[in-house]
Amino acid sequence: MNLVLHWFDLWSDKQRRHLLHSLLTRCTKSQLKYCKDLLIETVPVTKVDFTVVLPRFLSLYVMSFLSPRDLCSAAQVSWHWRVLAEQDCIWAGRCIRRGWFLPYSPGEKEFGAWKNHYVSCTSTLDWLTPREAAEQYGTLNQQSTGMTEEEEERRKERKIRQMIWDKLQEEKRLSMRTRRAWGSYTKQDEARGGSTQTGRSSLGITFSSWSSLSWPPKTVGSSSLCLSLDGGQSMSAPQSMDAVQASSSFRPNKATGALSSFTCRPSPQHTISVSAIHRTTPVLLLLISNRIPAYELVLSGVKAGVVVVLYDHRGTLSALLTQVERAVSGQRAQRLGLLAPGGTEEIHLLHSSSLSERTLLTPDHREFWEKLCGWVAPTENGGGIDIFSPLAASASGMAIIQTLSTLTGLEVRSPMGLVTGSFQNILSEWSDSRVCTGSLNQQPATPAYQYVCESVLQGWCRQAMWMEEALGELRGRLGPQLQQVSLQARGRALGNFLWENIGLEEISVSKDLGVALTEGLTALTRQEEMVLDWRGVVARELHHSECLYLARLGAVLKVYQEPLTAALNSNRAILSCADVQIILSPVTQILELNRVFQVDLQSRLQQWGAEQCIGDVFVKLCSSLRVYTNYLNNFTTALCTIDKELLLCPVWRIQEYVTLLQALSLHTHPGHPDHTHLSSALNTLLRYREFIQKLKRNSERDRLLEETQQMIRGCPNLSEGNRQLIITQDAALLRSPDEQIPDSLRTYEQVSDVGLFLFNDALVLTRRNVHHTPFTVAQRSMHTFLASVALASLAVREITHTRYVCHAFVLEGPRRSWVCATDRGEERDHFLALLHSAINSALTGHQ
Repeated sequence: MNLVLHWFDLWSDKQRRHLLHSLLTRCTKSQLKYCKDLLIETVPVTKVDFTVVLPRFLSLYVMSFLSPRDLCSAAQVSWHWRVLAEQDCIWAGRCIRRGWFLPYSPGEKEFGAWKNHYVSCTSTLDWLTPREAAEQYGTLNQQSTGMTEEEEERRKERKIRQMIWDKLQEEKRLSMRTRRAWGSYTKQDEARGGSTQTGRSSLGITFSSWSSLSWPPKTVGSSSLCLSLDGGQSMSAPQSMDAVQASSSFRPNKATGALSSFTCRPSPQHTISVSAIHRTTPVLLLLISNRIPAYELVLSGVKAGVVVVLYDHRGTLSALLTQVERAVSGQRAQRLGLLAPGGTEEIHLLHSSSLSERTLLTPDHREFWEKLCGWVAPTENGGGIDIFSPLAASASGMAIIQTLSTLTGLEVRSPMGLVTGSFQNILSEWSDSRVCTGSLNQQPATPAYQYVCESVLQGWCRQAMWMEEALGELRGRLGPQLQQVSLQARGRALGNFLWENIGLEEISVSKDLGVALTEGLTALTRQEEMVLDWRGVVARELHHSECLYLARLGAVLKVYQEPLTAALNSNRAILSCADVQIILSPVTQILELNRVFQVDLQSRLQQWGAEQCIGDVFVKLCSSLRVYTNYLNNFTTALCTIDKELLLCPVWRIQEYVTLLQALSLHTHPGHPDHTHLSSALNTLLRYREFIQKLKRNSERDRLLEETQQMIRGCPNLSEGNRQLIITQDAALLRSPDEQIPDSLRTYEQVSDVGLFLFNDALVLTRRNVHHTPFTVAQRSMHTFLASVALASLAVREITHTRYVCHAFVLEGPRRSWVCATDRGEERDHFLALLHSAINSALTGHQ
């Protein structure tokens, strides 16, 4: 033993560690316990984390004695300390003692709700210096001589009631001495339809429709005033009036600048009419699909008096009806507007249902439109439907308009699509259900301006495609984080508008202004309708847009061909000679072809007449479309090197040709000599457009598969066969401690976050890790491959909602099963619906 100890003294530290490790690995449990006790006695523990040694309730009891500032400092020590320092049992008592009650019940997975409420209330306190407090509340030696808060509220209440009563009495006296306004002997509904389409109430004040709020605008004095949020909660007029009267922050004499856009200030002798107070003003109802590019910009420009319903494109017709019913709250709308993706032949109303000539008369669509139009005023009262898709530019679209008008009994209007480029057809002339071939009922202004401000709508129509790319990235990154901010902003915006920006003393309406408007509108209706040569209008639009198209193609060659060729000649090549030929050679050929087409069009327009033909010019162009085919085959290669906007010009031009040809065919009589050539060219371009759309779908599918492949680490090859990505869903992976417990009593614990990637033939499960960007609210998810199951061998079972688990379902594979849960019930229902449909399709394919 002494020899071994002598050797141990001579060894290095590394050799000693190796010997100790070898000895400990050969010891029994009792020997290891003896070593542990010996080490504790030899090297006593002087510092230890009390939250690890003490039970959880004792650690919380110790932390309850800390001040809020010390608790915030303790939360920065470690993640374990942060979880303890932000428990609701510590912060709830501090808030309740100060009268700061949480306005909602925290969710099961919500963390730190009371602490966030404490911080929010503390940050919004009104701090007063000792001198300011003494001036307002007095001191112990000298009491304040001013009114108490209760007396001030009573005084304001009496003043408001007396003001309303005086105005009502004055209006009654005036109505007995003066005659009725000119034009008021017509039907009340007709006058209403002609004067309220602009979305303003008879009081001169309306509630603007914000993107995150949805409530029907009504007059301030209406007995049926109702403010409804997305959740369906409402406040009746008496409740809202009492709240206004009881609020200490209500200041009718200090209206802010925002009030100027909602009030009309005529001469002092005019007052509010009794009928204006007790009559409900018709509103305009606008349905907007969330598949519309850059729909946030459209929502920001919605006019006052327009009820906006932003619906989910993935939903159902019944869900859309329920959402509309909650928005209108029993009020009948003056007109109904529909802004959804679509073209000249159909409207993609929802993901699973499109409005076309074939589907309009199906039972589901008939029931949907009959119920929806039941909330719209009849035609004799100015009611109708405004569809923002250019249905009036084709014969099949006109058939849809006339069928829908017959089905609903309402006037239906839509753009004619004479303006080319993005969504600019909304700004063109509009037709209605009474339009026949060769005769149009010209509207004095674009009906879309009744719903959205002109400047906002024009900017959106021209730049929607480019803004959608930026907003798509923004929604993907900041969508989850903005949900909580949106809920808070709704309440703050609503409260600020009601209590700060409305002053009843400054609300008045001018009779002279109403008389002048009525006379002006009556004079306009007496003007003779103009009869336009619509074929000439379309032909001139075609020539004008063709000149712009040639200018863009010339810009491509000037900006890229000359510098690239010069670089090749100077042996400083940016691109290889082969790439330059692949990219720019088809552009040169397209430019030459369309220059000939433009010259032919110009010669026909110089000799334009009722019997002039341009269909043969289109037939000549269609015979050389192989030039465009060569361009599209090399489009992927060109897209990696040249600006995307310039490259998309030929693709967009084909769609513009189709729209203009449909308008020409609609206004060309079947007996016209140009009708045959126009029909032939239109059919050719329609087939070519289907070819372009097929290329686009294939390119989009390959891009999604490539992005998914790069997103999932360790994932097998996804590019197999005709595989397509259907949906991606974030969920939580759950585990039950005991599988023998009944489902109604079984509890679950979250294991990790997972991602579910549903393809048309398989389901891929990944482990999802969320990484937050410092100092921002942005986050990104990293996925690691977990498992994949073929849909043909996958079974799905829903878990009943209990007090222990909600929004959960079970995925049962051949070897194992997974219990997953989503954050919301709507997400689970939508994902399971798509999953069942994909499983049925996979089973049908195997059979």
